[in-house]
Amino acid sequence: MISISPLAFVHPEAQIGKSVIIEPFATVYANVRIGDNCIISPNVVIHEGTIIGNNCKIHTGAVIGSIPQDLKFVGEDSVVEIGDNVIIREFATINRGTAYSQKTIIEENVLIMAYVHIAHDCIIRKNAILSNAVNVAGHVEIGEYAVLGGLCGVHQFSKIGKHAMIAAGTIIRKDVPPYVLAGREPIAFFGVNRRGLKRRGFSNEELELIQNIYRILYLSKLNNTQAIEHINATIEDCEIKRDIVDFILSSQRGIIRCANSIHR
Repeated sequence: MISISPLAFVHPEAQIGKSVIIEPFATVYANVRIGDNCIISPNVVIHEGTIIGNNCKIHTGAVIGSIPQDLKFVGEDSVVEIGDNVIIREFATINRGTAYSQKTIIEENVLIMAYVHIAHDCIIRKNAILSNAVNVAGHVEIGEYAVLGGLCGVHQFSKIGKHAMIAAGTIIRKDVPPYVLAGREPIAFFGVNRRGLKRRGFSNEELELIQNIYRILYLSKLNNTQAIEHINATIEDCEIKRDIVDFILSSQRGIIRCANSIHR
């Protein structure tokens, strides 16, 4: 059964899955697909080009799929793709893509808290958490299980690695490698996200491996190129090592510095 309030507007060309609830004053435009078992709360607006997976909950006042806040956008076809089990809290806004990639992507099991803004062409990987009032500029990629504290601002084209945790109120202007804790102004590395990794089942051996890699990168007084060479020469190949090394080598904006190396 589909439950659509008579006070909601749902375009006849929108595709609505099974057991969807659409509450009063919600608006669903044409060229929208909503999967099974979703709940669309009052005053939600879902614009053209939005694709929503199964078991999603979109809370009051959220606006999904609006056109990018990018002066280069000239009306090209683009989409927002939202995976299964995503929660979008009150008054969050998510823009669709531009000609750059045609897509803004929110993968499965992401939690987007109230007043978050996600701009065009972003990728938010599975199980990430964006806390209240996080603002994400265009072309940003946020890795799996990354957690951003409230009021963080993310500069365009920045990347945040998997399992990273960033303190509330941080401005992210550089790339944040996987598995780390970061914060302060300017943003800096403060250690490994040991507590978060333990909760997700990482072993003591894996935690020590991550710690050793970041000791070389941040505490050895080697530059990044030398540190990568030393990591490759001294640490056995494994997925964790590849995650970190590949992230650093692919960084376009440069990675954050260590807190100990920043003079206040």
